[in-house]
Amino acid sequence: MVAYGRSPVSRVPRQPLLIFLAALTARLLYLWQIHDSPFFATLLGDARGYDVWAQRIAAGEWIGHDVFYQAPLYPYFLGTLYTVAGRNLFVVRVVQAIIGAAACVLLGDAASRFFSPRVGLVCGLMLALYAPAIFFDGLLQKTVLDVFLICAMLSIIARMMAPLKRGPTEGVRSVRLQPDLFVLGLTMGALALTRENAMVLIAVALVWIVLSARDRARHAALFAGGLALVLLPVAARNSAVGGGFYLTTSQFGPNFYMGNNAQTDGTAAPLRSGRGSSDYERQDATEIAERASGRQLTPAEVSDFWTGRALTFIRDQPGAWMRLMLRKTALLWNRTEWLDTESQESYAEYSSLVRLGAVIGNFGVLVPIAALGVLLTWPERRRLWILHAMAAAYAASVVLFYIYARYRFPLVPFLLLFAAAALAQLPQFLRTAKPAQHGAAIALVVAAAIFANWPLLPTDLMKAITENNLGAALADDGRIDAALPHYERAVRIRGDYSPAHNNLGVALAAHGDVDKAIAAYERAVALQPNYPDPEYNIGNALMRQGRPADAIVHFQRALTLDPGLPDVHNNLAMALTVEGRLDEAIAEYREAVRVDPGSAKVHRNLANALADKGALPEAIDQMRQAAALAPADGSIRYDLGSLLLDGEQYDAAIAELREAARMTPDSFEAHNNLGIALASSSHASRFDEAIAEFERALKIRPNDESALKNLAMARQARAAKPQG
Repeated sequence: MVAYGRSPVSRVPRQPLLIFLAALTARLLYLWQIHDSPFFATLLGDARGYDVWAQRIAAGEWIGHDVFYQAPLYPYFLGTLYTVAGRNLFVVRVVQAIIGAAACVLLGDAASRFFSPRVGLVCGLMLALYAPAIFFDGLLQKTVLDVFLICAMLSIIARMMAPLKRGPTEGVRSVRLQPDLFVLGLTMGALALTRENAMVLIAVALVWIVLSARDRARHAALFAGGLALVLLPVAARNSAVGGGFYLTTSQFGPNFYMGNNAQTDGTAAPLRSGRGSSDYERQDATEIAERASGRQLTPAEVSDFWTGRALTFIRDQPGAWMRLMLRKTALLWNRTEWLDTESQESYAEYSSLVRLGAVIGNFGVLVPIAALGVLLTWPERRRLWILHAMAAAYAASVVLFYIYARYRFPLVPFLLLFAAAALAQLPQFLRTAKPAQHGAAIALVVAAAIFANWPLLPTDLMKAITENNLGAALADDGRIDAALPHYERAVRIRGDYSPAHNNLGVALAAHGDVDKAIAAYERAVALQPNYPDPEYNIGNALMRQGRPADAIVHFQRALTLDPGLPDVHNNLAMALTVEGRLDEAIAEYREAVRVDPGSAKVHRNLANALADKGALPEAIDQMRQAAALAPADGSIRYDLGSLLLDGEQYDAAIAELREAARMTPDSFEAHNNLGIALASSSHASRFDEAIAEFERALKIRPNDESALKNLAMARQARAAKPQG
């Protein structure tokens, strides 16, 4: 490795401790401020998925069953914490505060080596007190590991670039270089397992090693060895469970499409309108791709499908794509921290530290100062080009997909390095530079400030989205009463946010206020006409009001917007059945089964419709499939037994109805029909069993005329039956 012309770093022993304590204090204070907020115990979006994944890992599911769709390092980190300390979200956040503080120390070390100890102190403290950093370290999100690994990477690179003195001349640190390269490979491999687009940084690092090292092949091999030690086990695991080669995850194609299509505004456009949650992304990506392809697809084929769609948009609409890329570039450097699930502004309502810190701790301030730092350090560009190249490569990788605050956040350590250098060098620059240089610097800072602070995204919308997402998480936990005020607040904050109106309608319907629910759904449709969910919900509400004909219209509208929704096909079929349009209902049930062959519900409903039509053999076959998909559902076993009874398959009916009675011992129908099946059997000994079942049915419903009649008939038949 070429030795660069910097003096050895003179360590200030107290500096790392000062940075660490400042960072940790800020993060612990923030946790104390938000611990009573509704966000502390209720997880949203990806955090919810990571938590579920981590619980499975802690329960022993370390290998898993599917190719990784999301980057796996953070869930495994979280699962390890759960294994050691139990599922304690406070402990997780404290550990993350420590990791975030350590990242500040590492960045300070890197800045000390790249520039000077004074720059290192400033840089470490800037990250320690940077409001978005404090916010992200408190979330159950992988951003905390992203930034820690970025800072570790920068510290390692800076250490490798710092020369050792050998006599009167500077020489190469060949002894320490080898372990540093291997550790750099380990670190960047881990980074790729938490932020997939960080693979571009690996490419830049490899170029830097090849261009700078004397023994290029050996040094590149050391770096590659560290990478392989981290990445190859993941690739082998993915191959074992998925039958293909996936170095990290299989979500490239869907992510690429969500950021490159005609509907996106620079953020991610969901694959299905109104379903922006990560909970649906993998399911929707697979279902839509398989429906379009007409067959089951591997994860790689699903990714290729969406990549192809994105490339088609780019090829067919190059002008629109270029405008989109320019907008994403502007969003990347913009002051606003655009959320994908929960916003910093919402958390700031509970934390004065983040609220006040965000006044100066934001991209709108950081970008102009960092731009000045790049200008002031430009004479050292031959030494610092690795920082320029890595920052540019990572920025390009984000723009290639879509812009969210936590996706761009790994750029912050690079910006802070140059911002700290600018603050440290500014006094000397003002004293020694020429007026023309002063003018150029002022022009650059002003231009960067205008560019970074230009209003592009509404912050009130981010608060509305956060409130809506919080309500949805509470509703998923069965806390619909707690969810309702958050939906109402979301609508008050941003009256034109359609998903909040839709979810408000769902909550109102759950409280029995169907008329207000329908009004909320209709408002959602008016705001976003291509949104199928409120159309579907209107149909359900109309069914509750006994208006199946009107419901049919809305179910059909929902399917026009998205024909791949099995629940809509199912409920449309139910409405058609009520209207006496049985053939059309059966066709809709068949479509629901085709779209979602793994749904026991739609197989069961199709079976019942076929039975009403008189197609008993096919009805029995569909009900068997439903029972196979939901073997613990006693009501399906009852339906299957009843169909078999209608088909005079008494032995099979008895077996199913016995299971139904065992699973649902308080079911009058299960015991009564089991009695009928036993009494209908040709075995005389079963009359006693039939009588016992009718008696059990009568204990549940003592005065039921049909059971009393069945019991009497069974007793008469037993008395008349010759005994063997």
